Amino acid sequence: MDNQMICGRFAPTPSGRMHLGNAFAALLAWLDVRSVGGRLVLRIEDLDTTRCSAEKAAQVLADMRWLGLDWDEGGLLNGDYMQSRRTEYYQQAFDKLAAQGLVYPCFCSRAERMAANAPHREDGAVVYDGRCRKLSAEEQAGLAAEGRKPAWRIQTPDEVISLTDCNLGYFAQNLAADCGDFILRRSDGVFAYQLAVVVDDMAMGVNRVVRGKDLLTSTPQQIWLHRLLGGDPPQYCHVPLLLAEDGKRLAKRDKALDLGEISSRHTAAEVVGLLAWWAGLLTEPVPITAAELAADFEWRRVAKQDIVAKLPANWL
Repeated sequence: MDNQMICGRFAPTPSGRMHLGNAFAALLAWLDVRSVGGRLVLRIEDLDTTRCSAEKAAQVLADMRWLGLDWDEGGLLNGDYMQSRRTEYYQQAFDKLAAQGLVYPCFCSRAERMAANAPHREDGAVVYDGRCRKLSAEEQAGLAAEGRKPAWRIQTPDEVISLTDCNLGYFAQNLAADCGDFILRRSDGVFAYQLAVVVDDMAMGVNRVVRGKDLLTSTPQQIWLHRLLGGDPPQYCHVPLLLAEDGKRLAKRDKALDLGEISSRHTAAEVVGLLAWWAGLLTEPVPITAAELAADFEWRRVAKQDIVAKLPANWL
């Protein structure tokens, strides 16, 4: 890929204040693009409007600016970069997939989907067994008459999708066995993340995706959707997760590690230096700017395994 043509993105969900885990992924996405003179899109992934708001999104953008992470397009000024305003584009893609005979309504309750006899992946995740795929038109009409609102799934083939991740290497899944028929639109009418990100990446010219490795298992599904919709999948770079000392993933509930708390006691350069140290880009947590890190950023130096986000003694 021509370095000058790289287009990356950072796509936060504005449901609360950024924490160090969000900032870690944002920094690496920014470094990946800026180190080669590429273009960075900032997309607001606010599909769930009950949890997200423009006010929270504005705070995320302010946190990114404080860290020294800029972007070339997107944000709050142009509604085309906010998922809550892109429903018509998702509907068009949904209709295109439906026209290929791949989409069907699913009337299963959560309890039915999570039943003990449902198929599971090796990591324990439940794989939908496709039971609603076999419903006749009469059975579908009967369930709808009972007041059930269906989600809409796409039928996956018995096909292996593989990729070579720029940080984690080779990864492959069988769509039918490891992913199952996944949801494109929820029963409340909201389009699912899997469809929305593919539509958006295609529309925005994104050809490089840097994100947490918790989304690695979603990647084969997204690659397949790209192909079905006539697009070229991006190159993916999945980064390790920051974990709390109890081994759980950092989340917005960890107030001590959110940027509101951290920025009241430390400079942006100190935070960037800490994140870069955790990532393996520095040998010690010294203050540094994101721009200084970009000069010699290389993926071979980035950690592969999840990281316990233990703060240095002088941070406590």
